[in-house]
Amino acid sequence: MACFLISAAEAAAAQAVKKAEEKKEGAEKSETAVSLGLPLSVKLAWLRNMLLGGAVLLLFEHIWHGEIVPWFPFLTAMQSPGDASAMLHEMATIGVGMAVLVTAVWFVVCKVADSLLSRQRNKGGAAL
Repeated sequence: MACFLISAAEAAAAQAVKKAEEKKEGAEKSETAVSLGLPLSVKLAWLRNMLLGGAVLLLFEHIWHGEIVPWFPFLTAMQSPGDASAMLHEMATIGVGMAVLVTAVWFVVCKVADSLLSRQRNKGGAAL
C-alpha cells in the first residue's frame, strides 16, 4: 500500500546527511591527508541509491496493482479508516523491515568495499 514511503523517507534522510558530510569532508580535506577508506559521503550515496531504487520499484508495483491512483487521496487505502489502519500497519512492519534490510545490506557492502580497498593498498597496488 504505502510501504515504499518508509524507504523514500530514509533515502531523503540519507541525502541530507550526505550533503552535510560532503561539506565536512570538503572543509577537512588537505593535500597531505591520506584517505584510509572510501569517504562516508560516497557510502551514503550508495545507501540513497539503494533505497530510492527500491522505493521506485515498489511505487511502480503499487501503481500497477491499483493501490495508488492519480486522484486524491492518491492511496486507495486512505479512503476508509479501516483501510488506513491496515496501511499504517503495513508501513510499520513491511516498510520498516525492508528499509532495515536494505540498510543492513548497505552496511555489509561498505565493510566489504573498505576491506577490499585496504587489501589493495596493503599489496602496494593502486586504489580502486
